[in-house]
Formats: sequence, structure tokens, C-alpha cells
Amino acid sequence: MSKCAICGKEQDPKYRPFCSKRCADVDLNRWLSGGYAIPAAEEDDPDDEVVIGPTSKD
Repeated sequence: MSKCAICGKEQDPKYRPFCSKRCADVDLNRWLSGGYAIPAAEEDDPDDEVVIGPTSKD
């Protein structure tokens, strides 16, 4: 059997992948408080870009 994702105890099938409601709630709190985040590269603001239109041949 696998270990709890929070404390390392044996998983309870009722709370899988955690061992208890407490560990499930700890994980939920980490998600809701921003404890888990996916790093991303900052992108340029599209409003700051200069668009060059087609040139006319006179």
C-alpha cells in the first residue's frame, strides 16, 4: 500500500491518497492558500506590443 502524500503514514482507501480527513484538509488548505503553484515565465503584455501594418507602394 502507498504512503500518505502529507505525513507518510499508510493510505486509507476512504481518503486516498491521504491517511485521514486531516491530511486531506491540510492538502486542500495548501491549494487554496497558494502553497502549491506552477512556475510560469512572465509573458509580455500584448497591449504593449507595436503592430506594424503593411506598407503601401505609392
